[in-house]
Amino acid sequence: MASQTIEIHREGAEIHKGDELCKKKSIELLEELCLPKGLFPLEDIEEFGYNREAGFIWLIQKKKKDHVFKQIKRSVSYAPEVTAFVEKYKLKKMTGVKTKELLLWLSVVEVYFEKPTSEKLTFKTGTGLSDSFVASAFEL
Repeated sequence: MASQTIEIHREGAEIHKGDELCKKKSIELLEELCLPKGLFPLEDIEEFGYNREAGFIWLIQKKKKDHVFKQIKRSVSYAPEVTAFVEKYKLKKMTGVKTKELLLWLSVVEVYFEKPTSEKLTFKTGTGLSDSFVASAFEL
């Protein structure tokens, strides 16, 4: 069941169905935005949508996916529905992504490079806390 935010942005969006095509299209988008290609290690993706005019993306997968980025030893949980507004070097107003900080799961609301030449990717949570990691930890 797609959220109201997705429904609002459906018109005029590029919409792709099927796991293989959705993975390919989401990786192409991350490349276009100059972000690491492994940011969305999702499985069983049913739909990927991108409304270029609004700068809004969504990914719908069959069930939530927990992933550990081994290089930085970070657990991240992806809900069945992940959304974000995008611009070059940045994902903002994200929904559906949480990271484990000590014993708490915190929502990730932004992922960005401070400068285009930066080697570190910054993750900002809904609490206002942020942390930066080497971008190569999120490559495929």
